[in-house]
Amino acid sequence: MAEPDAGARPGDDRTLGLPAAESTSADTGTARGPGRVLVAVYGVFAVAAGARAAVQLALQFDEAPLAYLLSALAAVIYLVATAGLARGGRGGRRTATAACAIELVGVLTVGTLSLADPAAFPDSTVWSGYGSGYGFIPLALPVLGLLWLRHQAEVAAEQAETGQNSPPPPKSPPPPKSPPSAE
Repeated sequence: MAEPDAGARPGDDRTLGLPAAESTSADTGTARGPGRVLVAVYGVFAVAAGARAAVQLALQFDEAPLAYLLSALAAVIYLVATAGLARGGRGGRRTATAACAIELVGVLTVGTLSLADPAAFPDSTVWSGYGSGYGFIPLALPVLGLLWLRHQAEVAAEQAETGQNSPPPPKSPPPPKSPPSAE
């Protein structure tokens, strides 16, 4: 005879006869729409900047070490932002907000310096010219990320205010199993 919870996924409340738990704002933040797009774009940029920096650092380090190290730093920041956005929740929002803010400062600083003193950057970085080599996406991305994170924080605060984000009631333990019959 099949177990009563056969085919149920781990953590599925239907195994106990309870309705499935509602998703929280942390779950929905990156599950759909702009959150999912931001996670994907940040992930692509983390891989692209990381691969570019790895090749440049390995093969051309002596040509423009500052530019290549800045590209590696950008890759790390993109990776941290990706993780924070994907994680969601309060901690994820804090992590992603810090990463996006550092990224924005980096884009503005490196972008300005690369235009003011082109000799300081003999080869371009991800952030050179405000990300012009990447269609200015490195400039727009932290702004969009910070706006999305602000929106998510407002949604979470609103849900906490109205009690919509309260934790589900504690689960009752499953009934005890009957001992095997000795026949």
